[in-house]
Amino acid sequence: MTLPPKPVARAPRVSLWRHLRLFRADILSAQPARLYRAWMAEFRTPFFRSVLINDPALLRRVLNERPRDFPKSDRIGAGLRPLLGDSVFLTNGATWERQRRIIDPAFEGGKLRDSFAEMHAAGAAAAARLAPLADGRPVEIEEQASHAAADVIFRTLFSIPIEHETAQATYREFHAHQRSQPLLNLAAFVKGPRWMPRLHSRATRRTARRIRGLIAGLVAARAEAIAAGEAPRDLATKIMTTPDPETGERFSPDEMVDQVAIFFLAGHETSAATLGWTLYLLATHPQIQKRAAQEAAAFSGEFAGLSKLKFIRDCTREALRLYPPVPMMVRETTRPERFRDRDLRRGTQVVLSPWHLHRHERFWDDPDGFDPDRWGRADTKDSARRAFLPFSAGPRVCPGAGFAMAEAAVLLAALLARYRFEPVVGDVPVPVAHLTVRSKAGIRLRVMARD
Repeated sequence: MTLPPKPVARAPRVSLWRHLRLFRADILSAQPARLYRAWMAEFRTPFFRSVLINDPALLRRVLNERPRDFPKSDRIGAGLRPLLGDSVFLTNGATWERQRRIIDPAFEGGKLRDSFAEMHAAGAAAAARLAPLADGRPVEIEEQASHAAADVIFRTLFSIPIEHETAQATYREFHAHQRSQPLLNLAAFVKGPRWMPRLHSRATRRTARRIRGLIAGLVAARAEAIAAGEAPRDLATKIMTTPDPETGERFSPDEMVDQVAIFFLAGHETSAATLGWTLYLLATHPQIQKRAAQEAAAFSGEFAGLSKLKFIRDCTREALRLYPPVPMMVRETTRPERFRDRDLRRGTQVVLSPWHLHRHERFWDDPDGFDPDRWGRADTKDSARRAFLPFSAGPRVCPGAGFAMAEAAVLLAALLARYRFEPVVGDVPVPVAHLTVRSKAGIRLRVMARD
């Protein structure tokens, strides 16, 4: 069995400008192979100094022990700001803390049960959309995964299916934005004030403006429904009616547009990437797919049955390990630091790379292989604790991590119970980093109805 596709690492030594060009084109293949073994690596440019850390002690320091001393770097945020504004994904300090106090209650405890019916409906709809294509012809599976994940987020956030006119328009614009927006633009290399021109492409600015306009319309309509006492109790209503427990203030309409934009990115784009890669991995490992399909066939379709989808969850974890949707996270030092006997000055970029950490040769047995059973072995527990960060960690862990795992299980169960997936011979996807880790030219699979 061949290993799942992995970008070819760049040469150990390249010129600065060659590295920057590679970085902008695809951050994954711009990295040298030594990062899959290194505890730390340093990179210097005329614009900034950065260190990539894989050392568990340093990861704990940055994410868990002293997160306020390592805020998110605006070098990545500047590239995403046209769409995400001042969303919780980009902010720091008191602003971020206030946003999380309002957002977190919507995802706490048993709140997932409130969204389950909409997730299940989206899974059934995704399976129905595949029916006309399930004759063995190649199907663009990333497109199907994106459609299904968008349906989940619209149903759970605004109680509308993907077929709704505004949902359709937002989905189309977001797809265009995802392809036009590299993970890094000029702002990643040249630090400057917020007003400095960032040289976003015309397509990036246009699609971001359209998406935010569509979201603003949904937020305004929901505010009217809340005022009239007619709003459904979905995620949008919960967040818009939750006051900050410290100040009593709620999100303004503009702030809510920022938050919905990141919910759509986190709840749609990352989920779509995970679903697409999981289906590809299952297609290329038929015996593993068979086991997952048997579990899917036994799924009751009820919330209580989610806990029994254990192997499907392990398949999802393994896909998240091999293809983490967010491949790199960037923090910034706010004071001089010492990392592994190296002195770092204030303003040093600290890169945390789930992409390299999840395939690190010192943590994982067969790091590039697809092995869902590893998650049931005792020797994996330590690696999972120290070197598995698909949703970040510490105070800034994704509040929707549980939601995302449940969504993946529900959608996979709906599709695997009805269909068998096979690879297209000679059609191997190439992972690249756009807004998330996607295939450079899509993922095509053959889909057949199960007996």
